[in-house]
Amino acid sequence: MLDFVVAGLSANSVPYVEGLELQRAVHRSVVARERPDTVLLLEHPAVYTAGKRTLPEERPIDDTPVVDVDRGGKITWHGPGQLVGYPILHLREPVDVVGYVRSLEDILIEVLIGFGIDAVRVAGRSGVWVGPSGHEDKIAAIGIRVAQEVTMHGFALNCSNSLEPYSRIIACGIRDAGVTTMTRVLGRTVDPSELIEPITAAFLRTTSLNPDTATPVTPASNSNSNSNSNSNSNSTSLDPVRINA
Repeated sequence: MLDFVVAGLSANSVPYVEGLELQRAVHRSVVARERPDTVLLLEHPAVYTAGKRTLPEERPIDDTPVVDVDRGGKITWHGPGQLVGYPILHLREPVDVVGYVRSLEDILIEVLIGFGIDAVRVAGRSGVWVGPSGHEDKIAAIGIRVAQEVTMHGFALNCSNSLEPYSRIIACGIRDAGVTTMTRVLGRTVDPSELIEPITAAFLRTTSLNPDTATPVTPASNSNSNSNSNSNSNSTSLDPVRINA
């Protein structure tokens, strides 16, 4: 079983440090098997975050503050118009971290194709990409951590966010590729809220991450009535919408 929590979108976006504390609290509960595997979906106000492999020259050129975090990968940006997903899941033994990253890529590729975007992998690079071969732009970044066989951190999918913040960093440590958004590719505004239901459904179809589910997804648009009924109410001030599946 998977529990999907929409922790805050748009005007209710979740400050990064608050979101990190929520992740850690949920991670502890999942490790202890006090709650089911959980996928947090949210937006953050604008922030740079740096993984453990970030080099000094990849940081913002104007000394903008950066939050250093315990995930893999390098520096990236989160902000309005970008959907962030934090799957907090038990991995099957033997733990296959690369296989888990590929599963996240598969989910995002499936969702993007459903929107009419020809999304692909690029050999030797994580994340999801669009564009002609050899000239791809990154549309979704992935950076994870696994502790006690349970995942943290996750993916960031560019929906309608500005690309200007990327001009001040070497995003993901990649100097020879650009970034793009769903809005830019499709020529229409794509709000992160449009991705909640298709991403939820794609997770439920991914048996390597969710082998025992046969429960259909509850559409996000119908879940507002549950916004005051959530298992996190004692540990966080957030008032998330839950989609139980």
